Amino acid sequence: MSLTATAFSADQPVKGGTLIYLEQQAHTNLYSPAGGFYPNGGILNQITDKLTYQNPKTLEIEPWIAESWTVNDDATQYTFKIRQGVTFSDGSPLDANAVAKNYDVYGLGDKGLKLPVSEVINNYDHSEVVDPYTVKFYFKRPSPGFLQGTSVIGSGLVSLKTLSLPFEQLGDATKIIGSGPFVVESETLGKELSLKARDDYSWGPAKLEHQGRAYLDGIKYIVTGEDSVRIGALLSGQADFIRQVQAYDEEQVEAQGYKIYAAPTRGVNNSVVFRPDNPLVADLHVRQALLHGTNAQEIVTTLFSDHYPQAKSIIASTAQGYVDLSSKLNYDPEQAAKLLDQAGWTLGADGQRGKDGQKLVLTAYESLPQPQNKATLQLVAQQWAKLGVTLNVLAGDAGSKTLDDLDPAKTPVAPAMVGRADPDVIKSNYYPKNRDVLRQKGGQSDKVKSFVDDKLNHLLEGLSSEPNRDKRLAIAADIQNYVLDQAYAIPIFEEPQAFAGAPYVNGVAFEAVGRPSFYSTWLAEH
Repeated sequence: MSLTATAFSADQPVKGGTLIYLEQQAHTNLYSPAGGFYPNGGILNQITDKLTYQNPKTLEIEPWIAESWTVNDDATQYTFKIRQGVTFSDGSPLDANAVAKNYDVYGLGDKGLKLPVSEVINNYDHSEVVDPYTVKFYFKRPSPGFLQGTSVIGSGLVSLKTLSLPFEQLGDATKIIGSGPFVVESETLGKELSLKARDDYSWGPAKLEHQGRAYLDGIKYIVTGEDSVRIGALLSGQADFIRQVQAYDEEQVEAQGYKIYAAPTRGVNNSVVFRPDNPLVADLHVRQALLHGTNAQEIVTTLFSDHYPQAKSIIASTAQGYVDLSSKLNYDPEQAAKLLDQAGWTLGADGQRGKDGQKLVLTAYESLPQPQNKATLQLVAQQWAKLGVTLNVLAGDAGSKTLDDLDPAKTPVAPAMVGRADPDVIKSNYYPKNRDVLRQKGGQSDKVKSFVDDKLNHLLEGLSSEPNRDKRLAIAADIQNYVLDQAYAIPIFEEPQAFAGAPYVNGVAFEAVGRPSFYSTWLAEH
């Protein structure tokens, strides 16, 4: 950071101004549980509040819309006292009834409105409004991750009017009525979004130094897909803050006195996962061969910076329950070749592995939200090619991607990652009723013929239902070991969310999983 930037930071907060924020991708849907997609979360974080606040430094859960709470011994009942005087931006009260209605939808979904269940809420049964400012939640089984789940982006509270809308209408930001420090002023779908500060806002997280109205007058989001255009706009003064800075641009940004923010996502690492329903990767030996034939260190040092530590497990070293399993992730091309031989995939004269007249040819689609994912997959493909295995990498915006991704026969390999500062994040990624990255029968796809891993699913259910913290972390360790022993995933790096800001931008904060909060942000004179 330059001396000028340091000087700016020492000043007192200045009120006013509009932050010009360039986003790599347009938001898709602003139903709060869809906030896991970073462009969605970057908006929801400004216009909605949460029941609780997870301190991004300590990961402790602190009061916000809830003043206090109690949890029974087996984590099947949670009671929250709601702060009085809070309203949504349409004037309706954010009281116990509104909180109860929000969580009934997030916990149970609404089939009529096509609103899915939130992936951060497990075993939900029902709510009870005890009095106007006390709400109680009941769970069918212990739900130890629920308290942390009330702090995450997917649990933003919205008005009863917003909750009554069908899923397909919630892509329109102007329909999202929250209680947050900013409100939606206008939107050009897919291109621009303007937020303005809410003048009467006075209920930020209780322990934050800044209270009252946001310092900024507004935020203007502009969707700018090209990396070079975002960087150019920032460095030329046309933009103040940008998301998705590629590692190769970091040096250029910092050399001009601008700041890189690399907030950790504390969840499931950026990985390549397999869909064992596909016969080509059904054999454990094949998956193990590709795991040991992947050189994660080469990927990280070639494509990324120090902000992207090499993965040592399926979850980040900053994640709760992390176990160092780097000994299971060693790069060993000789062992990989032996494993492929054992599986009957022999090397032909053309350098390709074959078996029963079939070549070992796999396909993956790049994931546009993940940093340099196309280049990552292409480097994986080069590494696998040395073993005689072909990986075809297809474009992330291909029209057939959504359907093909549900079909293990067409997409046996896929990128994956998910951020959340709670062990339940592992269940979110792997469980069939959540993200279902391995594509199990009975999960998200009707294309799966037979693959189910009952042992894994039992462990995942245990993780989300074990009230004893030590036992829960032991289950998290068991799952990390099991996923790698089955070679279901090849973890590559711990993924941050990388942003860059002008030196006069101060007070940017990030929630525990790397989404920006502009509530305390201010612009120094420049």
